[in-house]
Amino acid sequence: MIPPIPPLAGISSLATGAAQSATSGATASGSAGQFAGALQDALSAVSESQEGATAAENAVATGAPGASTSTALVLSDKAELNWTALVAVRNEVVSAYQTIMNMQI
Repeated sequence: MIPPIPPLAGISSLATGAAQSATSGATASGSAGQFAGALQDALSAVSESQEGATAAENAVATGAPGASTSTALVLSDKAELNWTALVAVRNEVVSAYQTIMNMQI
């Protein structure tokens, strides 16, 4: 049985952290620390998924006992999906930054 794809922990905690800071009136430095922590968690999750996919692919390629092609493909797809989501978030952050920097004062 193929296990379900878990959500990116860093991205979901980023949304809840932003909502909490907006309602609690947190300082800018506290919000920046939460954002940096959430971003680091998301990067770690993507890195771990890529490492897991690589390990599964290597196990299939070397013929390790118990290695499954379908498991390797699923892990590879999950890693690709995580990477795509991370790149999409990065693109949105860059776009928001460029919009703010282009604002007239």
